[in-house]
Amino acid sequence: MTEMIYRDLGKTGLRVSILGYGASPLGNEFGAADPKEGIRAVHYAIEQGINYFDVSPYYGRTLAETRLGEALAGGYRDRVILATKAGRYDKGRETGFDFSAERITRSVEESLVRLQTDTIDVFQIHDIEYGRREQIMYETLPAMFRLKEAGKVRFVGITAYPLGILCDVAETVELDTILSYCRYNLMDTAMDDRLAPLSARMGIGLINASPLHMRVLTNLGAPDWHPAPKRVLEVGRQVAEYCLSQGVDVADLAMQFVLQHGHVATTLVGMSKVRSVERNLKSVGVAPDPELLATVQEMIEPVADVVWKEGRPENDDPGAVDKAS
Repeated sequence: MTEMIYRDLGKTGLRVSILGYGASPLGNEFGAADPKEGIRAVHYAIEQGINYFDVSPYYGRTLAETRLGEALAGGYRDRVILATKAGRYDKGRETGFDFSAERITRSVEESLVRLQTDTIDVFQIHDIEYGRREQIMYETLPAMFRLKEAGKVRFVGITAYPLGILCDVAETVELDTILSYCRYNLMDTAMDDRLAPLSARMGIGLINASPLHMRVLTNLGAPDWHPAPKRVLEVGRQVAEYCLSQGVDVADLAMQFVLQHGHVATTLVGMSKVRSVERNLKSVGVAPDPELLATVQEMIEPVADVVWKEGRPENDDPGAVDKAS
C-alpha cells in the first residue's frame, strides 16, 4: 500500500496529497467514461489518501461536476478538498468564456448544486489567458473575493498555460492558489524559472497539472488535437520507445519526475478508472532512475520548454509558437 505524502497548499492551512485527482475524464473529455467505474475510482482514490479533487464546469460541459458530485455524496465530500473553476464553459473561443462578475457569481451557485455541497474549497478562474488582464484583476477576482467573504468559497485561485500572465496577476492581486498546466514535466520545466520561486516567496499554493504533457509522455502518444509543434510530439514518441526498450513505461518515469518537485503542493492527473488510480499511486515517493532520467532529458533537450500560443495574443509567453507548427 502506498503511503501518501502531504504538503501545505501555500498559506491556506490546507494539507493536500501530492497526487491530486483530476476529474476531467469523468466528463468524457478523453472518451466515454463508465459512470459506475468513475465512482469506484473516486472512492478508491479517497481510501488511498488522495484528498485533492479538481474539476470544472467546462469538463464535459458540466458532466464532470455532476458525476463528481454523485461520487462524493454519502459522506465522501467531507474527506476531500474540493476545487472547481469558473469562466470557461464551452469550446468556442468567442463564446466559451465569460469572466464577468455576474457570470462568476452565478457559476458558483450552479457548481454548488452539481457538486452537492455548500462550499467550494478552492475556486479558480479557468484559463485566464483567454481574458483581458484588466477584467481578470479588477472585475473577476473581486467577484470571487466577495464569494469568499460570503462563505461560498474558502480560497481563490487562477489557472493558465502561459506563465507570464500567472506571475503578473499574482504580483498585482493577492491570491491563494495558482494552477499551471504543461509547464512542469519532462518536456517543459519553465515553471521553475519564475512562477515556482514567486509562489514560494508569496506563500501561494502551487498546483501542477498535465504531468504527461497532455499524453505526449505515454505509449499511446499525443492525441490528434495536441497543440504542440510536431517536432515536440516526435521527440515524445522517441522517448516513449526508448523507455519501453529499457523496460520502463514513460508515463511512470514522467510521474516519478514531477512528484519529486519540492514546492509543488499537488500534481493533478486525470483519472476515471480504478486501475489508473492504482498506477499513479505507485509513483508516489519513488525517485526516477537517475541514468534513465539523464538519458531521456538529453533526448528531450532540443525541444525542451517549447511553448505554444494559447489564449489572447497579448497573453502569450515570449517565444510562443503557433499551435501544431
